[in-house]
Amino acid sequence: METQTHKLPVVEHFYTIQGEGANTGVAAYFIRLGGCDVGCPWCDAKAAWAGHSHPFVEVDAIVGYVKSTPARAVVITGGEPLMHPLARLTEALSAAGLNIFLETSGTHSFSGTFDWVCLSPKRHKPPLEEAFSRADELKVVIGDLDDISWAEECARRVDSQTRLFLQPEWSVRHNVTPLIVDYVKNHPQWRVSLQTHKFMDIP
Repeated sequence: METQTHKLPVVEHFYTIQGEGANTGVAAYFIRLGGCDVGCPWCDAKAAWAGHSHPFVEVDAIVGYVKSTPARAVVITGGEPLMHPLARLTEALSAAGLNIFLETSGTHSFSGTFDWVCLSPKRHKPPLEEAFSRADELKVVIGDLDDISWAEECARRVDSQTRLFLQPEWSVRHNVTPLIVDYVKNHPQWRVSLQTHKFMDIP
């Protein structure tokens, strides 16, 4: 998808609490960009898939939204945010003194500079090799046993310092959570991630 570097398709933006992964509980401003070619069947942001159906917003305006809040951290998510050139946005956010977190499936080449990269790889559309070397956090959504095998395959490709998380797929959480708990107890290099924002009923 072609995007002008000074404008990006914004699905929604809001100040909230990071609900999952390594930065759970951190107050952060979320910027959800439009466009996704991964298409997870259980995605809870399907409205973001069609990038050009959302308004293109100037980078300076996006940064202004963030600066109007007490936020010290920004989460750039999607959709798949790496479908867009992110250098100008991350440069402006960094200049404003913000920590920048990226959430990605890793299916596109990186642009921009980030303080933290959460890689959430998908079996049906695996990440580029570059994504594994950039990941600070590997967060694999688990819907069945095959996903745990996939998680281990991905874990062998990231740095030894990368934090490893298994997260139950929300719609089958009652079935897979006991499986994940048992697995993490037997493989303590992994941690459990939960979508706490859903339990707390916050965006």
